[in-house]
Amino acid sequence: MAAFNFKRDGLVKPRFWRSIKRALSLLLLAVLLVTGAAAWWVSQPLPLRQSSVDLSIEPGQSVRTIAQSAVAAGVDVPASALYYLFKLSGQSRQIRAGSYEINDNTSAWDLLQKLVRGEENLRGLSLVEGWTWRQFREALNKADYLKHDSASLTDDELMSHLGLAGVAPEGRFFPDTYMLGKGTSDLKVLQRAANAMQRQLSTAWGNRDMGLPLQSADEALVLASIVEKETGLVSDRPMIASVFTNRLRINMPLQTDPTVIYGMFERFDGNLRRVDLQTDHPWNTYTRKGLPPTPIAMPGKGALHAALHPATSQALYFVARGDGSSQFSSTLAEHNAAVNRYQRGQTAKAQ
Repeated sequence: MAAFNFKRDGLVKPRFWRSIKRALSLLLLAVLLVTGAAAWWVSQPLPLRQSSVDLSIEPGQSVRTIAQSAVAAGVDVPASALYYLFKLSGQSRQIRAGSYEINDNTSAWDLLQKLVRGEENLRGLSLVEGWTWRQFREALNKADYLKHDSASLTDDELMSHLGLAGVAPEGRFFPDTYMLGKGTSDLKVLQRAANAMQRQLSTAWGNRDMGLPLQSADEALVLASIVEKETGLVSDRPMIASVFTNRLRINMPLQTDPTVIYGMFERFDGNLRRVDLQTDHPWNTYTRKGLPPTPIAMPGKGALHAALHPATSQALYFVARGDGSSQFSSTLAEHNAAVNRYQRGQTAKAQ
């Protein structure tokens, strides 16, 4: 049996542990250096390939895909660096979908916090009460910060895409200001506006006055669009609605100029002539009784409310006073006198 050299063996342990301690110290130093470098890196402005970068994050995207999308958009760092930052921060599950702008003073940490807080780069797109579908679509086409996915679609194709197959687009989009991220598809804007109008119309119809000469919410939408276009003063809406409601009750033609103008489409040159009032088409409420087949504009909440809660009156006529308000009359004689006074500048003659 071999003899132990206790002296030699006694020296091994101190040397061994000194080596371990030295290695651990070096490892700790390396960790501290790496940690310090990482802390410095995440606080520095991210290098960008342009002065600003637009990052779009879709719902359900993985953290790795988000990091890769940032690099593809123009953040000039390895995607793995962003991925590990997002993951190791413990906040990766809180990143929100949306459209974000990364400018040249945004650090990696700033970017993460922006994504977690959902600080999107938003712009407002206004759909104005009384606009026609053509005007709204023109506004969408001019919004250079949107993706124009609907540009190649016909009206029928577009409405089918929105789940409204067979429905004319006029009046089906709620006028409001919509906050949108850069790069948002115009189809998403249209879907939001269409859903908003469906909600507003459903609520208004459900709370309508009883006994109205309207058979459906769609008819209410048509009437509201006429009220919208005929109103010069907001406070006149209930009375404007009352006039048209009273006419519908007695099967009297609505005889409203905006419907005639709408039905002329591109043929309208800014002047409405007597021959135009006499030329029949589906929207000519001088030649046809009842409501036209579609809305003539996009009514707002106020016009919807007025159409379904008209003032109680016997009025069958109204004429513009010239100051934005209207004069209402119950008889043709009163109306003719009002026309002479406010539009012809004449003193009303005795009837």
